[in-house]
Amino acid sequence: MRLLASLLTAIAAYAAAGLLTGNPVRPRARRPAGRDDSRRRLWLIQAGSRLTVHQFMALSVGTGFTALVLVNAMTGAWWLAAVPAIASSLIPHFYYARRRIERLRRLARAWPDALRDILASIAAGSTLLSALYDLSDRGPVPLRPAFTRFRLVARMMGLVAALELTKEELGDPVSDRVVEVLVLAYEHGGGLVTEVLRDLVGEITEDLRLDSEIRSDGTEQRIESRVVLIIPWVLLLFLATTSEQYRAYYQSADGLVVVTLAAAWSLIGVLLMKRIGRSVTERRVLVRSTRGGDPGGPA
Repeated sequence: MRLLASLLTAIAAYAAAGLLTGNPVRPRARRPAGRDDSRRRLWLIQAGSRLTVHQFMALSVGTGFTALVLVNAMTGAWWLAAVPAIASSLIPHFYYARRRIERLRRLARAWPDALRDILASIAAGSTLLSALYDLSDRGPVPLRPAFTRFRLVARMMGLVAALELTKEELGDPVSDRVVEVLVLAYEHGGGLVTEVLRDLVGEITEDLRLDSEIRSDGTEQRIESRVVLIIPWVLLLFLATTSEQYRAYYQSADGLVVVTLAAAWSLIGVLLMKRIGRSVTERRVLVRSTRGGDPGGPA
């Protein structure tokens, strides 16, 4: 019976994790595995992770199952352990999602300085190709690894193909815009190149300033909403593990009903917070292979 309960809890955790990460489980025709895996792999690459998609999924399931076993051992009620198990299974997703956001922001903040370096090199008489090569040595640190690989690819495949591969590797809307302008500058050249690049520097700088203001204004609300969600469950687990009376109650059928209703309300609250706090981000529209914009996550 306990094995069946644990299996059902794991299934519920998987479904809840998919719902919370924006990829709910739906009964539909199976999509090609390669497309999903490449999308999820891109998400992990953008987060700076070396894990494969299967390793990431195994990590998430293992984290949730470990929490399920530990809390069940402490409380004796698998349904009380289900919520911590679901939350624990989402820890890898939220960890890498945070890393991904920070990495993409560092890339976006690096582009104005990189474009200024390119403009300075062109003004000094260098070609656009040489200016891009210089980014691997003297450019902003977040962009150096990508342009180190760009230098190798450009020698084999040419500048345009190398820029397209770099755009897919970086995988953010700001890089998409910059790379497209660089491709046009290389293909058409002319006296307007420097003017267009200067305008692009101004646009990116203003977008970054506005994004920073929006994030600063919403920081307090995000912290408060997470505390309000987490504290009741922490208190419940504390009471169930330290008090025989509370433990006996939550091992009963009445306890199952209370936990189920509380979990449902918590889920509704999480979905409402995600919808209310959702910010409008720039979508990746200058890509050939990505459908539906920027990938949201691997789950």
